[in-house]
Amino acid sequence: MATNREIERLQIVYHGYRQSQAVQARWSEANPGNQAILQERTEALKQLLQGYHLPLSQCRVLDVGCGSGRVLARLAQWGANPEFLCGVDLLSDRVHLAAQHSSQIHFQQGNAEQLPFGDASFDLVLLFTVLSSILSEQMACHVAGQVERVLKPGGAVTWYDFRYNNPRNPRVQGMNKKRVQILFPQFELRLRTITLMPPLARRLGRLTLIIYPMLSKFVFLQSHYLG
Repeated sequence: MATNREIERLQIVYHGYRQSQAVQARWSEANPGNQAILQERTEALKQLLQGYHLPLSQCRVLDVGCGSGRVLARLAQWGANPEFLCGVDLLSDRVHLAAQHSSQIHFQQGNAEQLPFGDASFDLVLLFTVLSSILSEQMACHVAGQVERVLKPGGAVTWYDFRYNNPRNPRVQGMNKKRVQILFPQFELRLRTITLMPPLARRLGRLTLIIYPMLSKFVFLQSHYLG
């Protein structure tokens, strides 16, 4: 029952995001700060995967909370086989949009507490701003357990999520290293700070190309972990 209430809460929250013009404007891709955030994360993700020495062309990848499927589409551009890429999201409209944009990648709607895949099915599982959205510890533990179940021995979870609480948004919670370790006690964590705080990045305007790289070097201004 507890997780059912959390699922309902998540659906309401994301429906509200879609309907809110203020939220849509805040995350508009036309904002230079948002562009810089995405570019920085994309380059860092590419370097991360190259450092892990996973041959993308042979890698089976699952994106939990795949949203519009942008990250999986990027992996396909980098040489991953679309037939080996899968995305799951709780929200059916997101899955529909992802499938429209990337028809060769397998997307399906579902609750990550019950992933519809066999044990040890994937070399890599992506968790991008997923667990910070889940306020139920019970549901978060269920999702983490499913991720571990479908991951092959020697595989990896690629993580990108908030490390701070957002005082303006009680609908999410920060995922510091201690919380991540509690959810994945058998894993070795290799997390680095990244992403200039979005509210600050979005205010840089025409000076974004100059100021973003400078400010993003300060750890206390970096809002996320990638690893």
